[in-house]
Amino acid sequence: MALKVLWALDVAKTQYYHFKAIIIAGMGLFTDSYDLFCIPLVMKMIGRIYYPKIHRDVDQKKWFEVPTGIASTMICVSLMGAVIGQLVFGRLGDRVGRRRVYGISLVMMVVASIGCGLSLSKLTPMVFVSLGFFRFLLGVGIGGDYPLSATIMAEFANKQTRGAFIAGVFSMQGFGILLSSLVFMTVCFIFQASADGHNLTTPLELAPSVDIAPVPPESDLAWRIILMLGAIPASMTFYWRMTMPETARFTALVEKNTSQAAKDIGKVMNVPQSTIQEDVEMINTPNTHAAFSNTYPFFSREFLRRHGRDLIAASINWFLIDIVFYSLNLFQYHVFSGHLIPKSQMNIYKDALQIARLQALIAICATIPGYILTVYMIDHIGRVKIQAVGFFFMAISLFAIAKVNMSGDHTDLFIILYGFTFFFSNFGPNTTTFIVPAELFPARFRATCHGISGAVGKVGAITGSIGYMWASRDPPNGLGVSHTLMVMGGVCGLGFFVTYFFTRETRGRSLEENENTDEFTGVCFVRFWPHKFWTRRNEVKGFGLLEMN
Repeated sequence: MALKVLWALDVAKTQYYHFKAIIIAGMGLFTDSYDLFCIPLVMKMIGRIYYPKIHRDVDQKKWFEVPTGIASTMICVSLMGAVIGQLVFGRLGDRVGRRRVYGISLVMMVVASIGCGLSLSKLTPMVFVSLGFFRFLLGVGIGGDYPLSATIMAEFANKQTRGAFIAGVFSMQGFGILLSSLVFMTVCFIFQASADGHNLTTPLELAPSVDIAPVPPESDLAWRIILMLGAIPASMTFYWRMTMPETARFTALVEKNTSQAAKDIGKVMNVPQSTIQEDVEMINTPNTHAAFSNTYPFFSREFLRRHGRDLIAASINWFLIDIVFYSLNLFQYHVFSGHLIPKSQMNIYKDALQIARLQALIAICATIPGYILTVYMIDHIGRVKIQAVGFFFMAISLFAIAKVNMSGDHTDLFIILYGFTFFFSNFGPNTTTFIVPAELFPARFRATCHGISGAVGKVGAITGSIGYMWASRDPPNGLGVSHTLMVMGGVCGLGFFVTYFFTRETRGRSLEENENTDEFTGVCFVRFWPHKFWTRRNEVKGFGLLEMN
Protein backbone atom coordinates (compact mmCIF):
# COMPACT_ATOMS: atom_id res chain seq x y z
CA MET A 1 0.00 0.00 0.00
CA ALA A 2 1.59 3.28 -1.11
CA LEU A 3 1.48 6.06 1.47
CA LYS A 4 0.38 9.35 -0.02
CA VAL A 5 2.92 11.23 2.05
CA LEU A 6 5.60 9.41 0.02
CA TRP A 7 3.65 9.67 -3.22
CA ALA A 8 3.60 13.43 -2.71
CA LEU A 9 7.41 13.44 -2.52
CA ASP A 10 7.73 11.29 -5.64
CA VAL A 11 5.58 13.60 -7.78
CA ALA A 12 6.56 16.94 -6.21
CA LYS A 13 7.83 19.53 -8.66
CA THR A 14 11.44 20.63 -8.36
CA GLN A 15 11.53 23.50 -5.92
CA TYR A 16 13.78 25.62 -3.73
CA TYR A 17 14.32 23.08 -0.96
CA HIS A 18 15.63 20.49 -3.40
CA PHE A 19 18.48 22.81 -4.32
CA LYS A 20 19.00 23.77 -0.67
CA ALA A 21 19.27 20.08 0.21
CA ILE A 22 21.84 19.64 -2.57
CA ILE A 23 23.95 22.40 -1.01
CA ILE A 24 23.53 21.09 2.55
CA ALA A 25 24.43 17.52 1.60
CA GLY A 26 26.89 18.46 -1.14
CA MET A 27 29.00 20.69 1.07
CA GLY A 28 29.97 17.62 3.05
CA LEU A 29 31.20 15.91 -0.13
CA PHE A 30 32.92 19.18 -1.08
CA THR A 31 34.81 19.17 2.21
CA ASP A 32 35.49 15.44 1.92
CA SER A 33 37.24 15.78 -1.42
CA TYR A 34 39.13 18.91 -0.36
CA ASP A 35 40.56 17.13 2.67
CA LEU A 36 41.22 13.80 0.94
CA PHE A 37 42.88 15.12 -2.21
CA CYS A 38 44.95 17.98 -0.84
CA ILE A 39 47.12 15.54 1.11
CA PRO A 40 49.32 14.51 -1.88
CA LEU A 41 50.18 18.20 -2.39
CA VAL A 42 50.84 18.63 1.32
CA MET A 43 53.11 15.58 1.35
CA LYS A 44 55.23 17.22 -1.36
CA MET A 45 55.85 20.21 0.91
CA ILE A 46 56.42 18.07 3.98
CA GLY A 47 59.02 16.10 2.05
CA ARG A 48 60.98 19.27 1.31
CA ILE A 49 60.69 20.48 4.93
CA TYR A 50 61.32 17.31 6.93
CA TYR A 51 63.45 15.30 4.48
CA PRO A 52 65.75 18.00 3.00
CA LYS A 53 68.80 15.79 2.44
CA ILE A 54 70.13 15.83 -1.14
CA HIS A 55 70.96 12.37 -2.47
CA ARG A 56 73.19 13.14 -5.41
CA ASP A 57 73.74 9.46 -6.16
CA VAL A 58 70.03 8.79 -6.94
CA ASP A 59 67.51 10.10 -9.43
CA GLN A 60 66.39 13.66 -8.68
CA LYS A 61 62.74 12.51 -8.81
CA LYS A 62 63.37 10.68 -5.53
CA TRP A 63 64.81 13.67 -3.70
CA PHE A 64 62.89 14.99 -0.69
CA GLU A 65 60.44 12.10 -0.76
CA VAL A 66 58.65 11.12 2.42
CA PRO A 67 59.50 7.43 3.00
CA THR A 68 57.02 5.20 1.20
CA GLY A 69 55.77 3.56 4.38
CA ILE A 70 55.04 6.89 6.07
CA ALA A 71 53.50 8.43 2.94
CA SER A 72 51.18 5.47 2.39
CA THR A 73 50.18 5.56 6.07
CA MET A 74 49.33 9.27 5.95
CA ILE A 75 47.23 8.77 2.83
CA CYS A 76 45.49 5.58 3.91
CA VAL A 77 44.83 6.41 7.56
CA SER A 78 41.96 8.72 6.57
CA LEU A 79 40.59 6.02 4.27
CA MET A 80 40.68 3.53 7.14
CA GLY A 81 38.78 6.05 9.25
CA ALA A 82 36.27 6.42 6.42
CA VAL A 83 35.61 2.66 6.47
CA ILE A 84 34.70 2.86 10.15
CA GLY A 85 32.69 6.04 9.69
CA GLN A 86 30.60 4.63 6.86
CA LEU A 87 29.74 1.49 8.79
CA VAL A 88 29.00 3.20 12.11
CA PHE A 89 27.18 6.29 10.86
CA GLY A 90 25.31 4.31 8.22
CA ARG A 91 23.93 2.02 10.90
CA LEU A 92 23.18 4.92 13.25
CA GLY A 93 21.37 6.71 10.44
CA ASP A 94 18.94 3.80 10.20
CA ARG A 95 18.62 3.27 13.93
CA VAL A 96 18.19 6.80 15.34
CA GLY A 97 17.56 8.90 12.25
CA ARG A 98 19.52 10.57 9.48
CA ARG A 99 19.32 14.12 10.82
CA ARG A 100 20.22 13.25 14.41
CA VAL A 101 23.69 12.02 13.49
CA TYR A 102 24.22 14.26 10.44
CA GLY A 103 25.63 17.13 12.48
CA ILE A 104 28.00 14.84 14.40
CA SER A 105 29.88 13.81 11.26
CA LEU A 106 30.19 17.46 10.25
CA VAL A 107 31.59 18.49 13.65
CA MET A 108 34.15 15.70 13.40
CA MET A 109 35.29 16.99 10.00
CA VAL A 110 35.62 20.58 11.24
CA VAL A 111 37.55 19.63 14.40
CA ALA A 112 39.79 17.18 12.55
CA SER A 113 40.55 19.66 9.74
CA ILE A 114 41.79 22.18 12.29
CA GLY A 115 43.67 19.48 14.18
CA CYS A 116 45.47 18.35 11.01
CA GLY A 117 47.27 21.67 10.93
CA LEU A 118 48.48 21.31 14.50
CA SER A 119 51.17 19.14 16.05
CA LEU A 120 52.63 18.80 19.49
CA SER A 121 56.07 19.85 18.28
CA LYS A 122 58.14 20.29 15.13
CA LEU A 123 59.94 17.02 15.68
CA THR A 124 59.39 14.85 12.62
CA PRO A 125 57.94 11.81 14.46
CA MET A 126 55.50 13.96 16.45
CA VAL A 127 54.35 15.82 13.32
CA PHE A 128 53.42 12.57 11.61
CA VAL A 129 51.83 11.07 14.73
CA SER A 130 49.65 14.15 15.21
CA LEU A 131 48.79 14.39 11.52
CA GLY A 132 47.96 10.70 11.38
CA PHE A 133 45.64 10.89 14.39
CA PHE A 134 43.63 13.80 13.09
CA ARG A 135 43.56 12.39 9.56
CA PHE A 136 42.01 9.24 10.99
CA LEU A 137 39.42 11.28 12.88
CA LEU A 138 38.76 13.27 9.71
CA GLY A 139 38.25 10.03 7.81
CA VAL A 140 35.63 8.86 10.31
CA GLY A 141 33.67 12.08 9.78
CA ILE A 142 34.06 11.87 6.02
CA GLY A 143 32.95 8.26 6.01
CA GLY A 144 29.87 9.10 8.03
CA ASP A 145 28.92 11.84 5.62
CA TYR A 146 28.70 9.52 2.59
CA PRO A 147 25.71 7.31 3.51
CA LEU A 148 23.87 10.12 5.30
CA SER A 149 24.17 12.63 2.44
CA ALA A 150 23.17 10.11 -0.22
CA THR A 151 20.24 8.78 1.81
CA ILE A 152 18.91 12.22 2.77
CA MET A 153 19.02 13.47 -0.81
CA ALA A 154 17.43 10.29 -2.17
CA GLU A 155 14.58 10.49 0.34
CA PHE A 156 13.82 14.15 -0.32
CA ALA A 157 13.97 13.91 -4.14
CA ASN A 158 11.16 13.14 -6.58
CA LYS A 159 11.48 9.99 -8.64
CA GLN A 160 11.87 11.70 -12.03
CA THR A 161 14.94 13.78 -11.12
CA ARG A 162 16.27 11.82 -8.14
CA GLY A 163 19.38 10.68 -10.01
CA ALA A 164 20.28 14.23 -10.99
CA PHE A 165 19.83 15.47 -7.42
CA ILE A 166 22.02 12.77 -5.89
CA ALA A 167 24.58 13.24 -8.68
CA GLY A 168 24.48 16.98 -7.94
CA VAL A 169 25.41 16.25 -4.33
CA PHE A 170 28.28 14.01 -5.39
CA SER A 171 29.46 16.44 -8.09
CA MET A 172 30.55 18.77 -5.30
CA GLN A 173 33.47 16.38 -4.93
CA GLY A 174 34.90 17.70 -8.20
CA PHE A 175 34.70 21.30 -7.03
CA GLY A 176 36.35 20.29 -3.75
CA ILE A 177 39.26 18.78 -5.69
CA LEU A 178 39.55 21.97 -7.73
CA LEU A 179 39.40 24.18 -4.63
CA SER A 180 42.14 22.19 -2.92
CA SER A 181 44.40 22.92 -5.89
CA LEU A 182 43.43 26.60 -6.08
CA VAL A 183 43.89 27.13 -2.33
CA PHE A 184 47.23 25.38 -2.48
CA MET A 185 48.41 27.57 -5.36
CA THR A 186 47.15 30.75 -3.67
CA VAL A 187 48.87 30.00 -0.37
CA CYS A 188 52.12 29.07 -2.12
CA PHE A 189 52.03 32.25 -4.22
CA ILE A 190 51.50 34.39 -1.11
CA PHE A 191 54.27 32.69 0.86
CA GLN A 192 56.64 32.83 -2.11
CA ALA A 193 55.96 36.53 -2.70
CA SER A 194 56.57 37.36 0.96
CA ALA A 195 59.65 35.20 1.39
CA ASP A 196 63.19 36.48 1.43
CA GLY A 197 64.77 35.64 -1.93
CA HIS A 198 67.85 34.23 -0.23
CA ASN A 199 65.72 31.56 1.41
CA LEU A 200 64.29 30.34 -1.89
CA THR A 201 67.43 28.95 -3.44
CA THR A 202 67.06 25.82 -5.53
CA PRO A 203 69.21 22.72 -4.92
CA LEU A 204 70.93 23.41 -8.26
CA GLU A 205 72.21 26.75 -6.90
CA LEU A 206 73.83 25.13 -3.88
CA ALA A 207 77.53 24.26 -3.75
CA PRO A 208 78.32 20.61 -4.57
CA SER A 209 79.54 20.10 -1.02
CA VAL A 210 76.16 21.07 0.46
CA ASP A 211 73.93 18.07 1.08
CA ILE A 212 70.97 19.82 2.75
CA ALA A 213 68.50 21.97 0.78
CA PRO A 214 67.31 24.71 3.15
CA VAL A 215 63.68 25.92 3.09
CA PRO A 216 62.14 29.07 4.59
CA PRO A 217 61.06 28.37 8.20
CA GLU A 218 57.62 29.85 7.50
CA SER A 219 56.95 27.17 4.87
CA ASP A 220 56.08 24.82 7.74
CA LEU A 221 53.09 27.07 8.35
CA ALA A 222 51.90 27.01 4.73
CA TRP A 223 50.79 23.38 4.60
CA ARG A 224 49.14 23.70 8.00
CA ILE A 225 47.02 26.63 6.82
CA ILE A 226 45.97 24.68 3.72
CA LEU A 227 44.72 21.78 5.84
CA MET A 228 42.93 23.97 8.37
CA LEU A 229 41.09 25.92 5.66
CA GLY A 230 39.18 22.71 4.94
CA ALA A 231 37.11 23.42 8.07
CA ILE A 232 35.50 26.52 6.54
CA PRO A 233 33.15 25.03 3.91
CA ALA A 234 31.97 22.33 6.32
CA SER A 235 31.19 24.79 9.11
CA MET A 236 29.16 26.98 6.73
CA THR A 237 26.35 24.42 6.56
CA PHE A 238 26.31 23.39 10.23
CA TYR A 239 23.26 25.52 11.08
CA TRP A 240 21.28 24.19 8.09
CA ARG A 241 22.09 20.61 9.02
CA MET A 242 20.98 21.06 12.60
CA THR A 243 17.68 22.74 11.65
CA MET A 244 16.64 20.54 8.72
CA PRO A 245 13.76 18.12 9.43
CA GLU A 246 14.06 14.36 9.44
CA THR A 247 13.35 12.80 6.05
CA ALA A 248 9.69 11.90 5.57
CA ARG A 249 10.54 8.37 4.50
CA PHE A 250 12.40 7.63 7.71
CA THR A 251 9.63 9.16 9.82
CA ALA A 252 6.85 7.37 7.94
CA LEU A 253 8.40 4.00 7.18
CA VAL A 254 10.85 3.46 10.06
CA GLU A 255 9.29 5.44 12.91
CA LYS A 256 5.82 4.75 11.42
CA ASN A 257 4.62 8.29 12.12
CA THR A 258 3.01 9.54 8.92
CA SER A 259 1.41 12.46 10.74
CA GLN A 260 4.82 13.87 11.69
CA ALA A 261 6.17 13.08 8.21
CA ALA A 262 3.37 15.20 6.70
CA LYS A 263 4.19 18.08 9.04
CA ASP A 264 7.89 17.88 8.22
CA ILE A 265 7.22 17.98 4.49
CA GLY A 266 4.98 21.01 4.93
CA LYS A 267 7.78 22.89 6.72
CA VAL A 268 10.24 22.75 3.85
CA MET A 269 8.36 21.95 0.63
CA ASN A 270 5.36 23.34 -1.19
CA VAL A 271 3.19 20.23 -0.93
CA PRO A 272 -0.54 20.78 -0.18
CA GLN A 273 -1.50 19.11 3.08
CA SER A 274 -4.76 17.97 1.51
CA THR A 275 -2.84 15.57 -0.75
CA ILE A 276 -1.52 13.62 2.23
CA GLN A 277 -4.35 14.05 4.73
CA GLU A 278 -5.89 10.69 3.88
CA ASP A 279 -2.92 8.76 5.21
CA VAL A 280 -2.88 10.76 8.41
CA GLU A 281 -6.46 9.71 9.06
CA MET A 282 -5.82 6.10 8.11
CA ILE A 283 -2.71 5.56 10.20
CA ASN A 284 -4.48 3.26 12.70
CA THR A 285 -6.46 1.21 10.19
CA PRO A 286 -5.68 -2.50 9.58
CA ASN A 287 -4.75 -1.78 5.96
CA THR A 288 -2.12 0.75 6.98
CA HIS A 289 -0.62 -1.62 9.54
CA ALA A 290 -0.41 -4.23 6.79
CA ALA A 291 1.72 -1.85 4.78
CA PHE A 292 4.29 -1.91 7.61
CA SER A 293 4.26 -5.67 8.12
CA ASN A 294 7.44 -6.33 6.09
CA THR A 295 9.78 -6.48 9.07
CA TYR A 296 12.42 -9.07 8.21
CA PRO A 297 15.66 -8.24 10.08
CA PHE A 298 18.88 -7.01 8.56
CA PHE A 299 21.14 -9.71 7.13
CA SER A 300 18.46 -12.35 7.61
CA ARG A 301 17.85 -15.05 5.02
CA GLU A 302 14.92 -13.03 3.67
CA PHE A 303 17.09 -9.92 3.42
CA LEU A 304 19.79 -11.81 1.52
CA ARG A 305 17.19 -13.36 -0.80
CA ARG A 306 15.70 -9.97 -1.60
CA HIS A 307 18.75 -7.69 -1.48
CA GLY A 308 21.88 -9.83 -1.28
CA ARG A 309 22.66 -9.61 -4.97
CA ASP A 310 22.19 -5.83 -5.02
CA LEU A 311 24.37 -5.30 -1.95
CA ILE A 312 27.16 -7.51 -3.31
CA ALA A 313 27.03 -5.88 -6.76
CA ALA A 314 27.03 -2.33 -5.33
CA SER A 315 29.94 -3.17 -3.01
CA ILE A 316 32.06 -4.83 -5.70
CA ASN A 317 31.48 -2.01 -8.19
CA TRP A 318 32.46 0.58 -5.58
CA PHE A 319 35.51 -1.48 -4.60
CA LEU A 320 36.70 -1.69 -8.22
CA ILE A 321 36.22 1.97 -9.12
CA ASP A 322 37.94 3.20 -5.95
CA ILE A 323 40.99 1.07 -6.68
CA VAL A 324 41.47 3.08 -9.85
CA PHE A 325 40.02 6.49 -8.93
CA TYR A 326 41.96 7.03 -5.72
CA SER A 327 45.19 5.66 -7.16
CA LEU A 328 45.09 8.08 -10.09
CA ASN A 329 44.01 11.05 -7.96
CA LEU A 330 46.35 10.58 -5.03
CA PHE A 331 49.42 9.85 -7.13
CA GLN A 332 49.08 12.13 -10.12
CA TYR A 333 52.64 13.30 -9.58
CA HIS A 334 53.86 9.72 -10.10
CA VAL A 335 51.94 9.39 -13.36
CA PHE A 336 53.15 12.80 -14.57
CA SER A 337 56.71 12.32 -13.34
CA GLY A 338 58.04 12.34 -16.90
CA HIS A 339 56.45 15.75 -17.52
CA LEU A 340 57.71 17.56 -14.41
CA ILE A 341 60.63 19.95 -14.08
CA PRO A 342 63.46 18.35 -12.03
CA LYS A 343 63.39 19.16 -8.35
CA SER A 344 66.93 20.47 -8.44
CA GLN A 345 65.66 23.44 -10.45
CA MET A 346 62.71 24.23 -8.17
CA ASN A 347 62.30 25.83 -4.77
CA ILE A 348 59.80 24.39 -2.28
CA TYR A 349 56.85 26.46 -3.48
CA LYS A 350 57.39 26.01 -7.22
CA ASP A 351 57.90 22.28 -6.75
CA ALA A 352 54.50 21.97 -5.08
CA LEU A 353 52.86 24.43 -7.48
CA GLN A 354 53.54 22.36 -10.57
CA ILE A 355 51.67 19.41 -9.06
CA ALA A 356 48.77 21.65 -8.00
CA ARG A 357 48.51 23.08 -11.53
CA LEU A 358 48.25 19.61 -13.05
CA GLN A 359 45.59 18.61 -10.54
CA ALA A 360 43.60 21.78 -11.25
CA LEU A 361 43.95 21.23 -15.02
CA ILE A 362 42.58 17.70 -14.78
CA ALA A 363 39.73 18.88 -12.51
CA ILE A 364 38.66 21.68 -14.87
CA CYS A 365 39.03 19.80 -18.16
CA ALA A 366 37.92 16.30 -17.19
CA THR A 367 36.69 15.72 -13.63
CA ILE A 368 34.09 18.48 -13.33
CA PRO A 369 32.71 18.09 -16.91
CA GLY A 370 32.20 14.39 -16.17
CA TYR A 371 30.16 15.19 -13.07
CA ILE A 372 28.10 17.83 -14.88
CA LEU A 373 27.25 15.55 -17.78
CA THR A 374 26.16 12.85 -15.33
CA VAL A 375 23.80 15.30 -13.60
CA TYR A 376 22.29 16.20 -16.96
CA MET A 377 22.03 12.70 -18.46
CA ILE A 378 21.53 10.19 -15.65
CA ASP A 379 17.74 10.38 -15.54
CA HIS A 380 17.59 10.07 -19.32
CA ILE A 381 20.12 7.28 -19.90
CA GLY A 382 19.98 5.39 -16.62
CA ARG A 383 22.51 4.37 -13.99
CA VAL A 384 23.55 0.99 -15.40
CA LYS A 385 24.32 2.25 -18.89
CA ILE A 386 26.38 5.19 -17.63
CA GLN A 387 28.28 2.95 -15.24
CA ALA A 388 28.98 0.27 -17.83
CA VAL A 389 30.06 2.79 -20.48
CA GLY A 390 32.27 4.56 -17.94
CA PHE A 391 34.04 1.37 -16.92
CA PHE A 392 34.51 0.37 -20.58
CA PHE A 393 36.09 3.64 -21.72
CA MET A 394 38.20 3.90 -18.56
CA ALA A 395 39.67 0.50 -19.44
CA ILE A 396 40.37 1.59 -23.04
CA SER A 397 41.97 4.85 -21.87
CA LEU A 398 44.18 3.15 -19.29
CA PHE A 399 45.42 0.55 -21.77
CA ALA A 400 46.19 3.37 -24.24
CA ILE A 401 47.99 5.42 -21.56
CA ALA A 402 50.09 2.41 -20.62
CA LYS A 403 51.04 1.88 -24.27
CA VAL A 404 52.00 5.54 -24.74
CA ASN A 405 54.00 5.58 -21.50
CA MET A 406 55.73 2.31 -22.38
CA SER A 407 56.89 3.70 -25.71
CA GLY A 408 58.57 6.59 -23.91
CA ASP A 409 56.77 9.09 -26.12
CA HIS A 410 55.72 11.62 -23.48
CA THR A 411 53.51 13.91 -25.53
CA ASP A 412 50.27 15.76 -25.02
CA LEU A 413 48.48 12.55 -26.02
CA PHE A 414 49.42 11.12 -22.61
CA ILE A 415 47.72 13.98 -20.76
CA ILE A 416 44.66 13.87 -23.03
CA LEU A 417 44.16 10.15 -22.44
CA TYR A 418 44.68 10.63 -18.73
CA GLY A 419 41.97 13.29 -18.80
CA PHE A 420 39.61 10.92 -20.63
CA THR A 421 40.08 8.41 -17.83
CA PHE A 422 38.94 10.93 -15.24
CA PHE A 423 36.08 12.12 -17.43
CA PHE A 424 34.64 8.63 -17.83
CA SER A 425 35.20 7.78 -14.18
CA ASN A 426 32.92 10.66 -13.20
CA PHE A 427 30.57 10.30 -16.16
CA GLY A 428 30.46 6.73 -15.04
CA PRO A 429 31.08 4.51 -12.01
CA ASN A 430 32.59 7.02 -9.61
CA THR A 431 29.25 8.85 -9.51
CA THR A 432 26.81 5.99 -10.06
CA THR A 433 28.30 3.82 -7.30
CA PHE A 434 27.35 6.63 -4.91
CA ILE A 435 23.81 6.85 -6.30
CA VAL A 436 22.66 3.26 -6.75
CA PRO A 437 23.01 2.04 -3.11
CA ALA A 438 20.85 4.95 -1.99
CA GLU A 439 18.00 3.77 -4.26
CA LEU A 440 17.91 -0.02 -3.98
CA PHE A 441 17.26 -0.83 -0.34
CA PRO A 442 14.35 -0.40 2.11
CA ALA A 443 14.27 2.75 4.23
CA ARG A 444 15.18 0.91 7.43
CA PHE A 445 18.35 -0.51 5.81
CA ARG A 446 19.14 2.23 3.29
CA ALA A 447 21.92 4.10 5.10
CA THR A 448 23.38 0.86 6.46
CA CYS A 449 23.62 -0.75 3.02
CA HIS A 450 25.03 2.43 1.51
CA GLY A 451 27.59 2.52 4.32
CA ILE A 452 28.59 -1.10 3.69
CA SER A 453 28.96 -0.47 -0.04
CA GLY A 454 31.01 2.65 0.59
CA ALA A 455 33.16 0.94 3.22
CA VAL A 456 34.01 -1.84 0.78
CA GLY A 457 34.81 0.90 -1.74
CA LYS A 458 37.20 2.56 0.69
CA VAL A 459 38.90 -0.79 1.23
CA GLY A 460 39.41 -0.74 -2.53
CA ALA A 461 40.84 2.78 -2.25
CA ILE A 462 43.30 1.58 0.40
CA THR A 463 44.21 -1.43 -1.72
CA GLY A 464 44.69 0.70 -4.81
CA SER A 465 46.63 3.46 -3.07
CA ILE A 466 49.09 1.16 -1.34
CA GLY A 467 49.26 -1.14 -4.35
CA TYR A 468 49.96 1.69 -6.77
CA MET A 469 52.58 3.29 -4.53
CA TRP A 470 54.55 0.04 -4.42
CA ALA A 471 53.72 -1.47 -7.81
CA SER A 472 54.49 1.68 -9.82
CA ARG A 473 58.13 1.66 -8.71
CA ASP A 474 60.62 0.77 -11.39
CA PRO A 475 61.58 -2.93 -11.75
CA PRO A 476 62.84 -5.02 -10.04
CA ASN A 477 61.23 -3.34 -7.00
CA GLY A 478 57.88 -2.94 -8.76
CA LEU A 479 55.98 -3.35 -12.00
CA GLY A 480 56.59 0.18 -13.25
CA VAL A 481 53.96 2.80 -14.09
CA SER A 482 52.98 1.32 -17.47
CA HIS A 483 52.25 -2.20 -16.22
CA THR A 484 50.44 -0.81 -13.17
CA LEU A 485 48.18 1.22 -15.47
CA MET A 486 47.44 -1.92 -17.47
CA VAL A 487 46.42 -3.74 -14.30
CA MET A 488 44.03 -0.90 -13.49
CA GLY A 489 42.62 -1.18 -17.00
CA GLY A 490 41.87 -4.83 -16.25
CA VAL A 491 40.14 -3.78 -13.02
CA CYS A 492 37.86 -1.49 -15.04
CA GLY A 493 37.11 -4.35 -17.42
CA LEU A 494 36.00 -6.44 -14.46
CA GLY A 495 33.81 -3.53 -13.33
CA PHE A 496 32.09 -3.51 -16.73
CA PHE A 497 31.32 -7.22 -16.35
CA VAL A 498 29.90 -6.87 -12.84
CA THR A 499 27.83 -3.84 -13.84
CA TYR A 500 26.30 -5.47 -16.91
CA PHE A 501 25.42 -8.80 -15.34
CA PHE A 502 24.66 -7.98 -11.72
CA THR A 503 23.51 -4.36 -11.32
CA ARG A 504 19.83 -3.40 -11.37
CA GLU A 505 18.51 -0.22 -12.98
CA THR A 506 16.71 2.19 -10.63
CA ARG A 507 15.75 5.04 -12.99
CA GLY A 508 12.20 6.38 -13.02
CA ARG A 509 10.91 4.30 -10.11
CA SER A 510 10.09 5.29 -6.55
CA LEU A 511 12.39 4.11 -3.78
CA GLU A 512 9.67 1.77 -2.57
CA GLU A 513 9.31 0.23 -6.04
CA ASN A 514 13.07 -0.28 -6.27
CA GLU A 515 13.21 -2.22 -3.01
CA ASN A 516 10.62 -4.70 -4.27
CA THR A 517 12.22 -7.32 -6.48
CA ASP A 518 10.54 -9.79 -8.80
CA GLU A 519 9.80 -13.31 -7.65
CA PHE A 520 12.79 -14.78 -9.48
CA THR A 521 15.40 -12.66 -7.67
CA GLY A 522 16.42 -15.58 -5.47
CA VAL A 523 16.37 -18.11 -8.32
CA CYS A 524 19.29 -16.85 -10.34
CA PHE A 525 21.98 -14.41 -9.26
CA VAL A 526 22.72 -12.93 -12.69
CA ARG A 527 20.69 -9.95 -13.89
CA PHE A 528 18.67 -10.36 -17.13
CA TRP A 529 18.93 -14.16 -17.29
CA PRO A 530 15.89 -15.05 -15.11
CA HIS A 531 13.68 -12.54 -16.88
CA LYS A 532 14.72 -13.67 -20.34
CA PHE A 533 14.49 -17.35 -19.42
CA TRP A 534 11.00 -17.16 -17.95
CA THR A 535 9.74 -14.86 -20.68
CA ARG A 536 10.91 -17.32 -23.35
CA ARG A 537 9.43 -20.23 -21.37
CA ASN A 538 6.04 -18.53 -21.14
CA GLU A 539 6.15 -17.73 -24.84
CA VAL A 540 6.82 -21.39 -25.65
CA LYS A 541 4.01 -22.54 -23.37
CA GLY A 542 1.60 -20.06 -24.92
CA PHE A 543 2.56 -21.16 -28.43
CA GLY A 544 2.04 -24.82 -27.45
CA LEU A 545 -1.41 -24.10 -26.05
CA LEU A 546 -2.41 -22.32 -29.24
CA GLU A 547 -1.32 -25.32 -31.32
CA MET A 548 -3.32 -27.69 -29.11
CA ASN A 549 -6.39 -25.54 -29.51
